[in-house]
Amino acid sequence: MTYDTGALIAAEAGDHRVWTLHDAAVRTRQPPSVPAAVLAQAWRGGPQARLSRLLKGCKMEALGEEQARSAGRACKQAQTADVVDTSVVVGALDRGDIVITSDPGDLGRIADALGQRLTIQGV
Repeated sequence: MTYDTGALIAAEAGDHRVWTLHDAAVRTRQPPSVPAAVLAQAWRGGPQARLSRLLKGCKMEALGEEQARSAGRACKQAQTADVVDTSVVVGALDRGDIVITSDPGDLGRIADALGQRLTIQGV
């Protein structure tokens, strides 16, 4: 499972759907991934107690050179400038993850442009 920015914002707001999915993932020892760019987009300096609690059960995904190049290629293919969304899609596709998002349309369009099927759960 991969979280996008909307999932982190929903978790901070106490959205029970996100917390139910998160708790199930943690119980089964399958920690969700959070791309570093997603955290940068959602973090506002705290205190963000709920978000901080959520992050303790997640794997942070660095945006290293290889991932950055893949996200950049995906931007070109999808004709978008949104590196955060493309990094979410590229990482999730690489892992075979479902994406938890408040923006299924944009993420789905990126995956379609890449010729891939992405499983998306809206929150």
